[in-house]
Amino acid sequence: MIRPATPEDAPALGAIWNRVIRETTSIFNATERSEAEIAEITCSGDPFFVWDEGGVRGFARWFPFRGTDGYRHTVEHTILLAPDLQGRGAGRMLMGRLFDTARAADKHVMVACVTAENTAGIAFHERLGFARTGTMPEVGRKFGRWLDLAILQKPL
Repeated sequence: MIRPATPEDAPALGAIWNRVIRETTSIFNATERSEAEIAEITCSGDPFFVWDEGGVRGFARWFPFRGTDGYRHTVEHTILLAPDLQGRGAGRMLMGRLFDTARAADKHVMVACVTAENTAGIAFHERLGFARTGTMPEVGRKFGRWLDLAILQKPL
């Protein structure tokens, strides 16, 4: 059910990603991702996994945190699931794969940046051993509202 993402997954990944962009505050960006952009991300070399259950139903990826040498042992991640897949264990399994690949790549900390109003997302991360380390008030804006960002991290 878990496999590496490929450029051919871009349309299905875009359907999941862009629904979240259009309909929620889980992603502050209001600009939808193109299939070409998503295909390029799948080829970036950073771990990117899909949950394939009769088609792509969710994904998780990690990537450099702040991209400079001093942060080389810290990564950030994204996880998004189709609404009907939530609460079925797929998210936990995808995150487990991220943890395993990050440890194998000598990473020390994984960071989660979650919209502070997304209490379910924060609770999900806390169940996985992430600790809330801070809140950045009003750093995002979407749907005409200022949004706070919760920062969580997990030692690997």
